[in-house]
Amino acid sequence: MNDLESVIPAAIGWLLAIAVFIFVLVVIARSIRIIPQASAGIVERLGRYHKTLMPGLNLLVPFVDRLRPLIDMREQVVSFPPQPVITEDNLVVSIDTVVYFQVTDARAATYEIANYLGAVEQLTTTTLRNVVGGLNLEEALTSRDNINGQLRVVLDEATGKWGIRVGRVELKAIDPPHSIQDSMEKQMRAERDRRAAILTAEGSKQSQILEAEGRRQAEILKAEGDKQAAVLRAQGEAEAIEMVFNAIHVGDPDEKLLAYQYLQTLPKISESPSSKLWIIPSELTEALKGIGDAFGGRASTYPPSPSRPPRGSGRSSTTADEALAQAQAAASTADDIAAQARESTPGAAGVDPAP
Repeated sequence: MNDLESVIPAAIGWLLAIAVFIFVLVVIARSIRIIPQASAGIVERLGRYHKTLMPGLNLLVPFVDRLRPLIDMREQVVSFPPQPVITEDNLVVSIDTVVYFQVTDARAATYEIANYLGAVEQLTTTTLRNVVGGLNLEEALTSRDNINGQLRVVLDEATGKWGIRVGRVELKAIDPPHSIQDSMEKQMRAERDRRAAILTAEGSKQSQILEAEGRRQAEILKAEGDKQAAVLRAQGEAEAIEMVFNAIHVGDPDEKLLAYQYLQTLPKISESPSSKLWIIPSELTEALKGIGDAFGGRASTYPPSPSRPPRGSGRSSTTADEALAQAQAAASTADDIAAQARESTPGAAGVDPAP
């Protein structure tokens, strides 16, 4: 009995010690709070806001202070489901939105709004309908940047008192009705066909203009070349005539030499194989007579000259063979006369007979 009485107090002492130890552990556990980075904790003391815990090691009063769930202070991205929106021209379009926001004041985000995430979603939907409702379909499709800017300004102003900063609002997709999509595709195809036709016509026009300009430049250059060639030919002929004229005046030929050269040139008239008729100038007999008069007394050896044509005719016509024979006979007679003249008066003619 005595042993039992001594064991019971010892057991009670051990139980009290264990209870105290457990109590101390619980107090320590409830007094120390470690807040991770990019998070914040709201501490309530006896049901009232006391302070906001920053990242790191923090001490609380056990059983007096209560830590609310931690709030993420990082920028969050929330994608809302498609929302039907009626445009100004009474078309229902489906719009997907993405909101980028960040909690800047943990106290305001906890006590100023019950559910800030749901509030941001509802506010985004309402503001989107107000903004897009004042635009027609074409403006809504082409004014995404304007819509995004208006949404961000309105949301940021409204959520500022909630301790939330809206960074960006993006429209992921704007889906018009299927009938409108078909009409838009047809319109786009027609517009592309029109642009292609315009570009083709413009290219053809430019090509024709360039070709005409090239032909004009070619004609101009060709005319310039013909002009230069004609000028050069004329200048060459003029210089040749001038040189011949100067040579004739410097050499001072007499009538015998001129008559002889005249007779030497006549056979060249019939050199062409296509010549069927040869026009004999009336000056032929005058040249033969001049040669005879020049060599004095030798005119009796001339072949009988053809009868002079009536005045006013100027030329007598015969066949090419007869004219060639007469010219060759005249040239042979002129060669004989020139040779006899050189024997009697050497150097009188001043030129060698042609071979």
